[in-house]
Parts: sequence; C-alpha cells; structure tokens
Amino acid sequence: MTNPESPMVTALKLKRKSRQLEITFDTGETFQLSCEMLRVYSPSAEVHGHGNPVLVTHKKNVNIKELTPVGNYAVKITFDDGHDTGLFSWQILHGLATNQVELWENYLARLRAAKASREPLIDMAVKYHK
Repeated sequence: MTNPESPMVTALKLKRKSRQLEITFDTGETFQLSCEMLRVYSPSAEVHGHGNPVLVTHKKNVNIKELTPVGNYAVKITFDDGHDTGLFSWQILHGLATNQVELWENYLARLRAAKASREPLIDMAVKYHK
C-alpha cells in the first residue's frame, strides 16, 4: 500500500474557487496542488497508458468534484470532467507535492513539443436549420 517512510496525509482541503487541493502531511508539511496538475498526473491506467504516459491536454479549468477516502492510505479523486479512475496514495501525493515545480515544467515542455494546449475546449451549441 504505502511505503513506511512515506508521510501520511492528515488533512485534505479543497479550494474550489482557486482550483487547489491543500494537503497536510504528518511531517507538518502543507502543500497546494492545482486540480489541473492532479488531473494531468493522475495515477490511472488511462493517463499512464500502461507504461506509456498519455499527454493530457485542455485541463486548465478542471476542478475536483469529489474526494473519497480509500482506507487510510489513499484518496479517490473525481474530477468535474468525469475522470475518476486514479487512486492517489499518500506516497503519490507526497511525490507530486515535493516535485511539483519540476513535474509542472516537464508537463509544459511536453505540451510545447506536441503543440498542444492547456486551454479548455470550447463548448459549441450548433443549430441546424432545415
């Protein structure tokens, strides 16, 4: 489940307006992770592509819809885009939090290389005239 040396999460606070998840560990450390970063680095097979990570795009405005505790070792995050298949263990959350600057820069570089965007896709209402 978790590495014994991995800190335990003691508090999760969702800040919907700023699209941030505040995570406090038993070490006393508190981090803010953006919902977008959590979404694009989801530990799900859908994102990790069974060893070949998929570049997740258009998630700048994604938010968290629900947090569901899984035992005392992880949280299931349901995002407002419907994604809900990754289990974020305390070890994964701590790794994302402590490496977020490097991970974010890596993500932005991958977007640039793929000529992809963080910007959300625009919903369009199309009306057909007869």
